[in-house]
Amino acid sequence: MTDPTGEDPLAGPTRSGRHAKSGSFDDPVAPAGPAAQAQIDPRLLVREQGLAGYLGEFKRRMRSGELGSLPVVVGLIVIWAVFQSLNSQFLSPQNLSNLSVDIVATGLISVGIVFVLLLGEIDLSAGALSGAAAAVLAVLHVNQGWSPLAAMLAAVAVSTLLGFVHGLFFAKVGVPSFVVTLAGMLAWTGLQLWVLGPNGTVNLPYEGLVASLTSTYFNQVIAAYGLAGVAVAGFLVISLVGNARRRSAGIPTRTTGDVILRTAVLAVVAFGAAYVLNQYKGLPLALLIFLVVVVVADFVQRRTRYGRKVFAVGGNIEAARRAGISVATVRISVFMISGAMAAVGGVFAASRIASASQATGQSNVLMMAIAAAVIGGTSLFGGRGTAYSALLGMLVIQSIASGMALQGVSNSIQFMVTGAVLLAAVVIDSVSRRSQKAAGRA
Repeated sequence: MTDPTGEDPLAGPTRSGRHAKSGSFDDPVAPAGPAAQAQIDPRLLVREQGLAGYLGEFKRRMRSGELGSLPVVVGLIVIWAVFQSLNSQFLSPQNLSNLSVDIVATGLISVGIVFVLLLGEIDLSAGALSGAAAAVLAVLHVNQGWSPLAAMLAAVAVSTLLGFVHGLFFAKVGVPSFVVTLAGMLAWTGLQLWVLGPNGTVNLPYEGLVASLTSTYFNQVIAAYGLAGVAVAGFLVISLVGNARRRSAGIPTRTTGDVILRTAVLAVVAFGAAYVLNQYKGLPLALLIFLVVVVVADFVQRRTRYGRKVFAVGGNIEAARRAGISVATVRISVFMISGAMAAVGGVFAASRIASASQATGQSNVLMMAIAAAVIGGTSLFGGRGTAYSALLGMLVIQSIASGMALQGVSNSIQFMVTGAVLLAAVVIDSVSRRSQKAAGRA
């Protein structure tokens, strides 16, 4: 079981009852020497072989179906190229800036969905929870006079509690996640209508804190470029520290040229995006918050004990149980995370239109959140995916919507095209898993 980066996300026992990297329960990294080298994933060795090693590794990954995020990145480039050729305004600073804000609300919900999908489960209540949270926020803030911050925290707390209820019924009672979250979707939609009352809509102050979440831009040039610089520097530091740790453990490391190349590519993308944003209004606050959430979520998933437990349960639940992982606790926690992120997404959805209504969180919000995670590379079968899937998937979906809107294409066609893209992503995922099984890597 691997994550899209090609590294083992499970630093815990495998089916054989031994650590995937070390071969023992007690030592997370085996001592250096021939025995340790024999246990190392051979894919790591290409890092010491330079460009030729990576070309060989790329061919092997293509043959074995380990595509990672490559299909979605290529697809996004093609989508942007096509729409730019049809309308020169598509890649304009204004359109890209608006697109970067439009992806935030549903993207935040999708981040929570990724955690659930890593277990091979589904959460059909996320859209309803986002709508209910937005309703709680608006009523507490506007009708009850709560401060906006207190109202937002209360909305997130309520949604997290409801997520705990879903997880409890799933993990302890044994109700399938599909059923319990379907019931939740119906129940929390009713809760949303009840909280909003007969009017059905609560308007938020245009100059208030909530509305400012999606209307605030850092128009100082240094803001966007500073964020790009922090991202590039952070990536470089993490890469160098990772190399040092691997070297001290006696296992292969990335070559200096590899680290420089990766950092250079990230720098081009980051500073290019900063330049485009600065051509319009600057760095959007909503985008900044979304990126921070994605980075933190990815860190939790791939760099913490909890994240490794999530991958373990999603990859092989019986092996995880035998390794001493509390499966029920992990299951409950991911539904709580999904509930919390649904609430945060609902807050940003309400902020975008400065109101909470019966339509908030409804319509296609849930489907778009799930589709974004899957299109971005998270497997529906569990055990594979990252928080960056939500970002990449939302970029694809919103790019299609934005491009077609510029062309005057009706919503009906947009839905059909997005559905086709989702189906293609699932087909790629299924074929990839089949290829990995044939290659003995699933």
